Order: sequence, then structure tokens, then C-alpha cells
Amino acid sequence: MSTRGRLARRLTQLYVGLALYGASSALLVQSGLGLEPWNVLHQGLAERMGLSIGVVLTIVGAAVLLAWIPLRQRPGLGTISNVLVIGMAMDATLALVPEVHGWVPRVSLMLAGIVLNGAATGLYIAARFGPGPRDGLMTGLHQLTGVSIRLVRTGIELTVVATGFTLGGTIGVGTLLYALSIGPLAQLFLRVFALPSAPGGSTVVATAQPRGAILRP
Repeated sequence: MSTRGRLARRLTQLYVGLALYGASSALLVQSGLGLEPWNVLHQGLAERMGLSIGVVLTIVGAAVLLAWIPLRQRPGLGTISNVLVIGMAMDATLALVPEVHGWVPRVSLMLAGIVLNGAATGLYIAARFGPGPRDGLMTGLHQLTGVSIRLVRTGIELTVVATGFTLGGTIGVGTLLYALSIGPLAQLFLRVFALPSAPGGSTVVATAQPRGAILRP
């Protein structure tokens, strides 16, 4: 693949991945069976602020990005695009997908949202345009404190889930299933969407569960 073709594919993966990530999060919202950790917070804030969850997601992403400054993290194109694209895609999908009733359609939306989220994560990360703002916060705190990525990630996500739940965000079986399945799903789709070898180089193919690489909306 030529350099130009490689760049075109990376950009396509980046923006398709971000758009699908927002769409997958919207499906989880409409299922009513529980959200990803950060979206529990976004939903709770949206309820209190009278804004759409996509707008809140964008505001929080921008605020988290500002926190990168003292942590000396460097954003990439993917980082900035994350802040701008996911919230818009999420609100657009929420406007198109109606609320559903009954266990079968709700569970179907939940499962579709989780699998689509894994695919979107694989697309986005494989494009290699930089981490999402919340991942940069996690790695920055790891570098600043020396605490392991696993513990920093767990601490952040427990904090945002607890805060979001207190504010009215939705926690449920979808939250638990997402936590258990997103790592293996992202690993699978990272392999599926890995870029072909560059001239004189090699493709980065994940051989272990991505540590701190999961995109947070």
C-alpha cells in the first residue's frame, strides 16, 4: 500500500471508528440496561444540566483534555477528533433510534451496542492517531504517580460511575457486561483492523489485551 493510500485508510478508520463509537453508546442509552462508565457520568450530568448527553460528552472531553496540560500529555489528531465527533454521532443516533420496550428489543440493543463499541474501538486505535482524552488522563496520572495503569484506570472509572450514578446515570447489566467484554472485543477487532505493513516497517498487531488503550467517550 502506498503512503497516500495508507494515510487515507488511517483517516477513514479514525472517523468511521469515532462515529460508530458514538452510535454504539447511543444504542446502550436506548436499551436502558446500563452504560459504559464514563457515559454513566455524562448521562447524570446531562440530566442535571438540561443538555443532551452528546453535548455533555463533548464538554467533559474538552475539560479532561485541559487536564493534560499539567500532566504533560500531547494530543494527536485522534484526541481532538474524539472530543468533536463522538458526541455529535451519539446525539444524531439518539435522534434516529426510538426508545424500545420489552426485554427482547432492549437486550438486542444492548448487545449490538457492546459489540459495535468493540469494533469502533478497534478501528479507532488501529488508526494510531493518538489516544482519547480520558486515556491520556489515565496514562498521565500513571506517569505522575507511578501507580499502575490498572489501578489508575480502576480508580478513575469507579469514581466516574459512582458520581454519575449519584447524579442519575444508568447502571445495570449492560455496565457489567461492557466491563467484562470490551477488552476481548477490542483485542479481536484490533487484529481485524490492523494496518498492513508499511514500507520498511512492520504493522503493529496487538498480541495482548491493550493496556490503557480502550477508547473512552
